[in-house]
Amino acid sequence: MPNEERATKNEQLQGRRVLLGVSGSIAAYKAAELIRLLKKAGAEVQVLMTPDAARFITPLTLGTLSEREVLTEIFPENADGSWTKHVNLGLWADLFVVAPATATTLSKLAAGLCDSMLTATALSARCPVMVAPAMDHDMWLHPATQRNLRTLRSDGVEVIDPAHGELASGLIGTGRLPEPEVLLERIAAKLNEADERSSGVLAGKTVLVTAGPTREAVDPVRYFTNGSTGTMGYALAEAAAQRGADVTLVSGPTNLDAPPGVERINVTSAADMHAAVMAHAEADLVLMAAAVADYTPAEMSDRKVKKSDDDLSIPLRRTTDILAAVGQQKRDGQVLIGFALETHDGAANARGKLERKNLDLIVLNHANEDGAGFGTGTNRVTILGCDGSVTEVSQRPKRDVAEAILDRVLAPSAEPVAS
Repeated sequence: MPNEERATKNEQLQGRRVLLGVSGSIAAYKAAELIRLLKKAGAEVQVLMTPDAARFITPLTLGTLSEREVLTEIFPENADGSWTKHVNLGLWADLFVVAPATATTLSKLAAGLCDSMLTATALSARCPVMVAPAMDHDMWLHPATQRNLRTLRSDGVEVIDPAHGELASGLIGTGRLPEPEVLLERIAAKLNEADERSSGVLAGKTVLVTAGPTREAVDPVRYFTNGSTGTMGYALAEAAAQRGADVTLVSGPTNLDAPPGVERINVTSAADMHAAVMAHAEADLVLMAAAVADYTPAEMSDRKVKKSDDDLSIPLRRTTDILAAVGQQKRDGQVLIGFALETHDGAANARGKLERKNLDLIVLNHANEDGAGFGTGTNRVTILGCDGSVTEVSQRPKRDVAEAILDRVLAPSAEPVAS
């Protein structure tokens, strides 16, 4: 590693608190070198081992290198109250890394089991969590393992893919734990990413976010709506607030709690949302993620519509185009982001919407893909810029997609980026 890169890693890791989980893999021996590198870079390291990990490397070795007692069991033999350490450690850490993570440990983390100090602390951790799987090639490719990895990714866990090479079984394939230097680099990058996102770069800025569906009443008990859960918009509001912004969230009906520090305005219909948005349309950054109805019944019946004819016709009229209305009055320096959910000709339709409505960026959602669009915990999007730039964001938890969108908004240049 060049001296300049090594200095950068030291700056990123100096004084940082890292939980290192070690599970029962032959690759556990690499944990010793990883601890040495972390300590040399100035990090504090607390090792958590599964009972089987001690079959491969002793707690004495890892405890000596980390200069801390290695923790394994949730319930220690003494009765000094230390069984609550998993809670305290979850608050203490800046980052939790499980390396190596066996197939068994991955399955327990995905299922939320807590039968060791490692798995219990993972449930308590408020910091980012990373896992570095290590196992034989066929175990890595098994559908159960891949299913558990998808679950972990949807929960916000970052997976460091294993390397390809000679395995303990003698086979050649994917499953090797990456070398400690590679793991150190990923750890430093994750901590740096977390720092950038919590550095208050939006401090002093006002942000308006719309989220969720609208409901257009047919009669007192029936309405037209769509499948939006509001998850994407709420994730954007939370991410913007964590970056220091003063956030107003205009939300259609959802089952979600308002993110901490966010002012939520509850609305029901497209007309309600239009009024609320226009009252806050001077925000520095506007993110229009709501799924607003394009049409509403021309008249709402004041009584429940009873069954009569086999066919029922309900006249509809266009709702106000809220995004276009904000775009028409966009001021200099204001940034306006639209969203498009498309089933076909996505790029062309989104690009047209971007131009017609005077947007700076538009986020294209791919409705026909598994794990994207409405009703999922994950999403894959394409961000199109008014300058012609295209940013691809691979499928990941919606909270991470929100971060990627804000990263693009705050990017110093508009060069095409693949994320």
